Amino acid sequence: MSDVRQQIEELIQNNKVVLFMKGTRSFPQCGFSARAIEVFKRCGVTVKDVNVLADPTMRQGIKDYSNWPTIPQAYVGGQFVGGSDILLEMYESGELQKLLGVEPASAAPAKAPTVTITRAAQAAFASAGRDAGSGEVLRFDVSPTFQYDLFFGPTVKDDFVIQAGALTVHVSRGAAARADGVTIDFVDGPTGSGFKIDNPNEPAKVRTLSAKELKAKLDGGEALHLFDVRGEKERAVASIAGARPLEDKALAGIAKDAMVVLHCHHGVRSRSAAEQLVQAGFRNVWNLTGGIDAWSVEVDPGVARY
Repeated sequence: MSDVRQQIEELIQNNKVVLFMKGTRSFPQCGFSARAIEVFKRCGVTVKDVNVLADPTMRQGIKDYSNWPTIPQAYVGGQFVGGSDILLEMYESGELQKLLGVEPASAAPAKAPTVTITRAAQAAFASAGRDAGSGEVLRFDVSPTFQYDLFFGPTVKDDFVIQAGALTVHVSRGAAARADGVTIDFVDGPTGSGFKIDNPNEPAKVRTLSAKELKAKLDGGEALHLFDVRGEKERAVASIAGARPLEDKALAGIAKDAMVVLHCHHGVRSRSAAEQLVQAGFRNVWNLTGGIDAWSVEVDPGVARY
């Protein structure tokens, strides 16, 4: 048996709850790991956290051991449970609390959500309407991880049927609390048209924007703070006008709800840094997709590529 496999088995056998994660329970270093820790906190249980970023052999070893490709990974009572999405779904159903041997928190009865659909969005839905005899209705779903789905589908027993302007919308009882207060709009942007969903219930997360979208915001004078997470040598090769180095105290005095945009070379390092800002309490954090390389290709060919 390899050393790392033996180490994993000892961790699982000696601790009721083990979470192999990026970062630690006090400082998660990715949104999925933070979500998993939050679920266990809600259950009030002690978690043995294992930071796979501190040991590359452990990071690969737990993937091989579980035959599961992503991090985080949770074990309860020696049993592999899964990642953050599965943990959240199990928590909402009460299955996780049962597995942990704790009482589920009492939940208030579901109530019909209030959903606002703008006139532009109503027109877009109307153009894609179904025949009255099709048996399909307009459905809006919000998953436990706040993924959205707008689609025509069958009626489900116990749906909430709500009126949003001229539209009738069906929302499942399980999604009702997550959907309450949502505004659905239809907008035109630099990359095309699409639905825009504003949900006050959604926890802060890193959002993305393209090079063209960033250019439009800068040209429009939108208030934002643009930071470059690369090192000094890379910044000397190529830079975006107005971008500041993300150094110590660079964020001092910036409001937690201010728009903060990060970029690096291709968008990987800045994504990691953006997730850490979210964990630090910043609520309006964006990552430039493709980094400065995308800026060179899509916006300003005068910026050197390397």
